[in-house]
Amino acid sequence: MSDLTYFACGETSHDMSRLLRGARRERRVFPAGAFLYRSGSRRVLFDTGYAPPPWRAGPTGWAYRKMLPPRVGAGDTIAEQLDPSSITHVVLSHLHPDHIGGVRFFPHAEFILSEGVRRTLERPRLRDGLLRRLLPAWFRTATVLPLPEFEIGAHGLRTADLFGDGTYLLVDLPGHARGHLGALVEHEVLLAGDAAWGRDLLGAERRIRPLPRLVSHDMTRQRETAQRLLAAEQAGLRLLFSHDHHPAGRNLL
Repeated sequence: MSDLTYFACGETSHDMSRLLRGARRERRVFPAGAFLYRSGSRRVLFDTGYAPPPWRAGPTGWAYRKMLPPRVGAGDTIAEQLDPSSITHVVLSHLHPDHIGGVRFFPHAEFILSEGVRRTLERPRLRDGLLRRLLPAWFRTATVLPLPEFEIGAHGLRTADLFGDGTYLLVDLPGHARGHLGALVEHEVLLAGDAAWGRDLLGAERRIRPLPRLVSHDMTRQRETAQRLLAAEQAGLRLLFSHDHHPAGRNLL
């Protein structure tokens, strides 16, 4: 039997009135979520949450912490919530700090990166939000699996079959970050990463204010991705976003 479990690996907060036009002035907590899929001998981790403090990520890291202050308490890191040596694969949806902070704990895992993420690693721009110092030195020589070809699949989504058996499909979800990936698990649940900051914010892209809009790689494509996800959800697909609260310790499949 397979299962999908959720881990909150630290959190941040943001004033919603500074994020969306027309939103009330209130701070909302956004957990940094990671998802573990277990099936047979496979242990596939989708994202790794925040790094434990202190961060030594230079001026860019300081600016990030001012804008989106991370809170990582005792027991919050992904390594404190599971056995890192048991993980066989790590999928990185993109390279923002709340998704790569735990990479350091998985030196023996095989990593899955999109071509866009590879390009960001090679030549990051300021707006890409990559804090290189959060990645361990060994990551340059980590085992990276070749990405299968994307094809149009169910719900009109571009998917790539990671293991060739349909159980774990990588999903192209462009817009939020260059090469942004999701994962369709056993055709039941779509891990949608940061395609939206939360399910209730999916479809509200036109209300995003100019400053957070600058963080988006391609806002036009992000809106298109949102419409595809809304249509897929209406057709019966369950969407799980990285910054929503989900029940821990329960099989989400």
